[in-house]
This record gives sequence, structure tokens and C-alpha cells, in this order.
Amino acid sequence: MEEEKETCPACARHTMRSEETKKDLMVRLKRAEGQIRGIEKMVEDDLYCPDILIQVSAVTSALNSFNKVLMAEHIRGCVAEDLKEGKTESIDEFVKVVQKLMK
Repeated sequence: MEEEKETCPACARHTMRSEETKKDLMVRLKRAEGQIRGIEKMVEDDLYCPDILIQVSAVTSALNSFNKVLMAEHIRGCVAEDLKEGKTESIDEFVKVVQKLMK
């Protein structure tokens, strides 16, 4: 007999993404991961600070692009569905997330 796992309500939310969207998001994350590994090597090799800073800027840009794609998917999917069902709390949640991203 399979045991039922307990999860907190906040952890129980999942989003079904298309394979194409998942692949796009994963490619973006892997690219940023590779850039971070490159930065680690640059630090280990004592490379010139401005060169490292430029690479850090590239990672920041890659993660911002990831966020833009994910945010658009969230608005088109989760938020739109919640609004159709009359769940306006999704708007408040989204506003809080945007405020955190813009710090």
C-alpha cells in the first residue's frame, strides 16, 4: 500500500508547462549555469576584474531573460486561469513577486 505524502499548501502548487516551454527554460538555465562556471574559473585564475564583471552582467541578463519568459507563462497560464475562476488573489501574489524582482 502506498503511503500518502503530506505537503504544505504552499508547496502543493505546480504548473503544467508544455515540453517546448520547459525545454526553453532549461536551455536558459543551463546557459546561465555554464556562464557561472566560467566566472568561477575566471576567479580561480585571477583574471582581470572588469572581465569578470562583464561576465557577471551576462549571467544577470540571462537570468532576467529566463524571468521574463517564466513571468509571461505565469500570467498567461496561472493568473489568467485564476481570474477566470474569480480568484483575484493571484493578482496580489503576482504584484508581490514583481516587487521582489525589482529590488
